[in-house]
Amino acid sequence: MQFNSYLFAAFLAVVLAGYNLPWLRWRGQKLWLLLASYVFYAAWDPVFIVLVWLSTVVDWTAARMIANAPTQARRRVLLVVSVAVNLGVLGYFKYGNFVLVNLVAALHAVGVEYHPAPLDLVLPIGISFYTFHTLSYTLDVYLERTTPWHSFLDFALYVTFFPALVAGPILRSSQFLPQCVAPRRTTARLFTWGLALVVVGLFNKTVLADVVLAPVADSVFGAPRVGPGDAWIGTLAFAGQIFCDFAGYSTCAIGVALCLGFSLPDNFRAPYAAIGFSDFWTRWHISLSTWLRDYLYIPLGGNRRGATRTYVNLMLTMLIGGLWHGASWTFVAWGGLHGAYLVGERLVTRALPPGPWRQRPAVRLAAALVTFVLVCVGWVFFRAASFAQAFAILEGMIGAAHHPRAVALVSYQLVAAVMLGLLATHWIVRERAVEQLVERTPWPARSLALGSMLVAIVLMQGPDRAFIYFQF
Repeated sequence: MQFNSYLFAAFLAVVLAGYNLPWLRWRGQKLWLLLASYVFYAAWDPVFIVLVWLSTVVDWTAARMIANAPTQARRRVLLVVSVAVNLGVLGYFKYGNFVLVNLVAALHAVGVEYHPAPLDLVLPIGISFYTFHTLSYTLDVYLERTTPWHSFLDFALYVTFFPALVAGPILRSSQFLPQCVAPRRTTARLFTWGLALVVVGLFNKTVLADVVLAPVADSVFGAPRVGPGDAWIGTLAFAGQIFCDFAGYSTCAIGVALCLGFSLPDNFRAPYAAIGFSDFWTRWHISLSTWLRDYLYIPLGGNRRGATRTYVNLMLTMLIGGLWHGASWTFVAWGGLHGAYLVGERLVTRALPPGPWRQRPAVRLAAALVTFVLVCVGWVFFRAASFAQAFAILEGMIGAAHHPRAVALVSYQLVAAVMLGLLATHWIVRERAVEQLVERTPWPARSLALGSMLVAIVLMQGPDRAFIYFQF
């Protein structure tokens, strides 16, 4: 059940109607949302609800036992059990085939013939997201950042809250559970804001990502060889597609939650206006980058143990972040490349002389453009199905190969227009709150913009494409 479907529109209407029944008390509202979340997930595959229940029960129980454990050794054992169960289930379903294929290849390389039966595992949708929901709760209790929550119903709703269940944002218990204390209902203001965000998110996904950008990216990355023009326009198209697709989903999720009276954290904050790669990762997939920072990078030592250890920690964190995205070496390469970017940025920053020149507009704009170009180079590995395909695109980007154009001129123009508009928008809102900008805009202009987006969503129907991050 995707946000960009009529089935979801009907589902949301039923959920809102039941949620706002005047005689339904707060506990009943939460039970209704929990049931709706299970129905939402079951629409994908009801069998995998068992895994959601497993994560919910294991981490609820582990957190309470950790808080009551008499010794630190017992606390560690309980934490290890929680981590092992969560990452074990995630690893089996997400990386089982990957490990088996690479094991067979390694054995063949040393002359050992091994032909196991394929696992043929199906990746449960959203497993990477809800696993990180529940695991962060147990880790926070272990680290004494929070205490075990008093209501299992609230915790189960936190794990399965349907707007964020299958593709984030990745929620922390401290962000969601306090909202379960006082009753919440749909208000006119929240409902209006929520629906507006849903329209913006769907426009980004169904029109910009699916209709304008995805076909160009597919054509370029599906070609055996491409010239420099095609290579760059295809890479730019994917850079726009993945932002509009994923940020579109997150915007829809935030909007749907607002309609129900809940607040979800921002997951994107003008990432293509980032000045440097540290800045980029405070703006792109914020819920994941902060999760990796708090539960991996800082526990590894962060930047507290000298420059060399800091560089190692950065690389390890980004390599694991790349692997989180998918069971493929190209995702690991993408993460490693961003790790190298972060290390290189620190080295360059230390080598350059300090001074006010760094804050000059021309310097900041140049740094932002360099950041964006190198981020796009990284997207080649993220999008490519193999290293051979990635290197073919990179070869085209540097002009090492000239081949007949695979993309029509009108597609060049459309991609260029969308990306220029996207970059300009990100730069405008880089240091500003979007809410304030919207509120300062006259209501006729807001209405015209939203109405135009809604018309485009209805009229510009492309192929049925799942959200990109559903595969992670």
